[in-house]
Amino acid sequence: QVQLVESGGGLVQPGGSLRLSCVAPQNIFRIYVMGWYRQAPGKQRELVAHITTGGNTNYKDSVKGRFTISRDNAKNTLYLQMNSLRPEDTAVYYCNGGRLITVLSGDFDSWGQGTQVTVSS
Repeated sequence: QVQLVESGGGLVQPGGSLRLSCVAPQNIFRIYVMGWYRQAPGKQRELVAHITTGGNTNYKDSVKGRFTISRDNAKNTLYLQMNSLRPEDTAVYYCNGGRLITVLSGDFDSWGQGTQVTVSS
């Protein structure tokens, strides 16, 4: 079972910022595309952003210009800088990694515990 550890969530006011981190196993992180996902109450998990090993990024339309995904290959750590947060960003955020087709579909056998992000005044 893949061990993914997400952290950095919390309660923030609208317009605020948070930085999420995800530590992944080296054998996953070094060769695969990595993605950030989120799941809001009553909704399906969705892909928010993903990044290739070469640093190419792609974002869900609603977070473009506000979120930045990055990776530190030396630390096997994935980041998500979230600025200008909105109440609709409230969700549990997860990371995962695999081939691009798997990242796009989100069809993974296992997930980490995630980190809760709540945007509220």
